[in-house]
Amino acid sequence: MGEARPGRAKVRFGHAELLADEDHPGGWLLTVDGVAQSYVDTRDPGHLEFDYLRRLGDVIDLAAPPSQPLTAVHVGGGACTLPRYLAATRPGSPQRVVDADGELVEFVAEHLGLDIPGVRTTVGDGREYISGLADGVADLVVLDAFERAVVPGGLATAEFTDEVVRVLDPAGVYLLNVSDGPGLVFGRRVAATLAAAFPHVLLLAEPPVLHNRRYGNLVFAASASPLPVAGVTARAAAAPFPARCLAGAHIPEFAGDARPLRDDDTMPSPTPPWGLLGRA
Repeated sequence: MGEARPGRAKVRFGHAELLADEDHPGGWLLTVDGVAQSYVDTRDPGHLEFDYLRRLGDVIDLAAPPSQPLTAVHVGGGACTLPRYLAATRPGSPQRVVDADGELVEFVAEHLGLDIPGVRTTVGDGREYISGLADGVADLVVLDAFERAVVPGGLATAEFTDEVVRVLDPAGVYLLNVSDGPGLVFGRRVAATLAAAFPHVLLLAEPPVLHNRRYGNLVFAASASPLPVAGVTARAAAAPFPARCLAGAHIPEFAGDARPLRDDDTMPSPTPPWGLLGRA
């Protein structure tokens, strides 16, 4: 990879900008229309700056024996922070990244580099890409896709989730990062959707988000096999910004009477408040 460099460009879903972190040599922040999308540490890909990414990383760390390669599919690429992390912590992992924003992929490749060992990047529709995969080919599917700061509703429906179930190995894990605000209407429907498709689901979020006090990230993990709830709970509680882990009976309690999202009854996640734009 060549030397990373700052830049700005018009991309499909807004204006992308790559900024050097002056307080952390090797750190680079990618924003789209002022909304923080990715943070990459070129000197240490094992460093996950954003709290929600650290939670995703915790599940990945504990879902399989250390250093065991995982076959992963990422829907939504950004600066490929998590694929870089997986390549560094589990060498030899074959990974596929699909992103709908071809201009953003080109921008990241030019300014940050995408020659990540084992990673193949494709420009296309994430749902169509998943539907084109064979059964049971993935140990890990990650959904972290945003268009103009919202999660596209069609990537969170029961029909899409059923396709994820199909392509996952029986011991595989589905990871989702979504965002929501007070009321958690979108997040509760995502929880209901996952609980209808998987016997094991967990949710990680900061208490103020769960208590309807502010907008923030909701990280879900789902699997046909038991999840490492105890280990994930311990890591989340010990984090600089602690998060709660809900699992088991707490998932249907969280979902309440929310309906699973379906193709004919979907919704996007809410747009973040203006005051959160540009902040992780």
